[in-house]
Amino acid sequence: MKGITFLKDEKSNKKILQIDVKEVAKNPEKFEDLLDIIIAEARKDEKTIPWETAKKQLKKGGKL
Repeated sequence: MKGITFLKDEKSNKKILQIDVKEVAKNPEKFEDLLDIIIAEARKDEKTIPWETAKKQLKKGGKL
């Protein structure tokens, strides 16, 4: 994606995301999609809960 650069460590693991703000301003939807992918990747090993449980928790917290 134009305007996005991943910086890697000595073992070639992606560590830093560098963003050209001017490029993002031209197409914010692509940037939002990239953020969604990054968040999903970061959370892929988190424990999951059933939707019904999550829905009850959201209602209890007044968020649904």
